Amino acid sequence: MQRGIGILSPGYSGEPPQRDGAKGHSQDMTAIDFAVFVDELATVSGETILPFFRTMLSVDNKGGQRGFDPVTAADRAAETAMRALIRRTFPDHGVVGEEFGPEQAEAEYVWVLDPIDGTKSFIAGMPAWGTLIALTRNGVPVFGMMSQPFIRERFSGDGGGAHYRGPAGKRDLHVRPCESLSDAMLFTTSPLLMKEADRATFGKVEAAVRLSRYGGDCYAYCMLAAGHIDLVIETELKPHDVIPLIPIITGAGGIVTTWDNEPPEAGGRIIAAGDKRVHAAALELLRLHIPEKPAADNDPG
Repeated sequence: MQRGIGILSPGYSGEPPQRDGAKGHSQDMTAIDFAVFVDELATVSGETILPFFRTMLSVDNKGGQRGFDPVTAADRAAETAMRALIRRTFPDHGVVGEEFGPEQAEAEYVWVLDPIDGTKSFIAGMPAWGTLIALTRNGVPVFGMMSQPFIRERFSGDGGGAHYRGPAGKRDLHVRPCESLSDAMLFTTSPLLMKEADRATFGKVEAAVRLSRYGGDCYAYCMLAAGHIDLVIETELKPHDVIPLIPIITGAGGIVTTWDNEPPEAGGRIIAAGDKRVHAAALELLRLHIPEKPAADNDPG
């Protein structure tokens, strides 16, 4: 069993959650119990999603006039299945997901779910998507997993370590050293998803790196944790897009912040790097070009 999965890791402060929420019948959850439960969540999600993949499924646009933001029956069914399993196993835990409203979002323990991160790739039949699962305690991510059921890969982390399981076997994840931007490989899902000013700012970093590639969604962050790429820069992320990835990246030795070097849990403009030197250099370019925030007395609301 992998050391430090989630609840009992050195980076985690506090007692494990309770397996049985019934008063008088509670039982401490061990690291093995937790690993089994998270695997069950990922398995249930994958078994729900795969029958839809590469089929002629219908696609709804939840973006409206803001642009094309697809959602499918697979997204909704997988999140429903995971929520049901969490509710049955941990009735006192909260759940925040992409497709449905929050449940007990103020609870001490809250699960954060994105059933298909990379829905645009999913509907195009491309395998660059995954199910994101996180557990937070008092708002702090203590465990994250990215599961790709089609390729049968799982990436997980707890901030103190990160791990891979898949067709290639099992191994620990470690970021790779990268001394400068001129040596770095950069990924973003698409610059077209960025606002015009952010796209221009991103271009400053893109011009400084050795290689820039587009696509990947959550997979790009996992490739960073696995030591294959050096930098991921994106904007307009929601909390469920990034919270499950934070413990994987930091557990592998990387760093993830906002463009203005703040904690990334709220989403927005995000930068992840495997090497602190590349993070600092990219951040310097990003922060030089970030538009100033309006003064408080100019705020209309």
